[in-house]
Amino acid sequence: MTQSISREESWGYDRRILNYIQHAAAHGLYEIRGLGAKRRLPHFDDLVFLGASMSRYPLEGYREKCTTKTILGTRYATKPIQLEIPITIAGMSFGSLSANVKEALGRAATAVGTSTTTGDGGMTPEERLSSKTLIYQCLPSRYGFNPDDVRKADAIEIVVGQGAKPGGGGMLLGQKINPRVAQMRTLPEGVDQRSACRHPDWTGPDDLTIKIQQLRELTDWEKPIFVKVGAARTFNDVKLAVHAGADVVVVDGMQGGTAATQTVFIEHVGIPTLAAVRQAVDALEDMNMKGEVQLIVSGGIRTGADVAKAIAMGADAVSIGQAILMALGCNSETYVQNGTHYSAIEDYAAIGTAPGYCHHCHTGKCPVGVTTQDEILEKRLEPEVGARRVKNYLQTLNMELTTIARACGKQNVHHLEREDLVALTIEAAAMARLPLAGTDWIPGVQPM
Repeated sequence: MTQSISREESWGYDRRILNYIQHAAAHGLYEIRGLGAKRRLPHFDDLVFLGASMSRYPLEGYREKCTTKTILGTRYATKPIQLEIPITIAGMSFGSLSANVKEALGRAATAVGTSTTTGDGGMTPEERLSSKTLIYQCLPSRYGFNPDDVRKADAIEIVVGQGAKPGGGGMLLGQKINPRVAQMRTLPEGVDQRSACRHPDWTGPDDLTIKIQQLRELTDWEKPIFVKVGAARTFNDVKLAVHAGADVVVVDGMQGGTAATQTVFIEHVGIPTLAAVRQAVDALEDMNMKGEVQLIVSGGIRTGADVAKAIAMGADAVSIGQAILMALGCNSETYVQNGTHYSAIEDYAAIGTAPGYCHHCHTGKCPVGVTTQDEILEKRLEPEVGARRVKNYLQTLNMELTTIARACGKQNVHHLEREDLVALTIEAAAMARLPLAGTDWIPGVQPM
């Protein structure tokens, strides 16, 4: 008699956890990877809009305009940023990305009338020349930080933390530190780099005030100063950023991406973007600064619906990183050279993955030329091709955003409001502090 084989998987020790334990036991090392959290988290997908019908009057899509213009930095800066759309490109460094990609992002942002951001490691000439509106990041590492380049920028973003790793510093492994990256960052070639987790010249929020004043004096009070925080203790962090003098606060939820960091950070530190945006808005409203200090939300923004929901919850704009890489061709089966598509499947296999599953940004062996410094691989991303794809993507997001706004009866996307939204799950309703669909109940606010 044949004995049956049990195949009941343990919830606490499923194949994923078993693989983790066995890998740790074999190598004594934690995993480092790129991109963002893979676990299912409460997200904007858990919200829906209440479109217009009888009690609300929709706009006619072809004849009635819906404005998307966005102004950032109106608090103190004499030259606020004026954008055509409320969708910006997040900071991603030269080093993490190739010079071709940075040029492509600048071209795309300029074409649709929005901004792009330098990321760690400084400003490249390709990026500045191709970007009409460029934001210069000041990070804890200070890699490549150049006061002359700061003056050339249109705004400055002081990065306190990122959503993928609040409380941790970035990584750039040695295989991506080629001679040019090494020179810009004053680092040895081919040696792993780990950025600091906090700024070297301050120990608390009072020192941030001093840093903001220094940067204002450096730029003659012209340029808006952004402060970016990874979503953790969001309510208090936003208040401190505003108190320190920020014109704009950027809140990055835990669905945000990274070029390389420990998986334990990506999956287990920080809070979801959905919860963070509500806490950030609460902080601004508590200080009576809503509208005077602008709020940018990032971390897992993928679609025009995500953009619309973030704005309805109180954001003035969003910032996108990972999805921009996908638009460039990240995780695509092919890359384009001279108008011809070539298969990259074998190159994915060579680094132990496949299209749609790749998170190997840290290796520098990106099969489609996005996150690489390899002289051959980086040519697989032609700037004009990448720019066209990102432009198309951003235009699509903006069309989806205005479609939703019109359906809710809004002539300006910034008129979207919390009253336009309901939640589909109890968790999302509690985090976003919105009523559960079909009820008036807001979990944690009202008794059931």
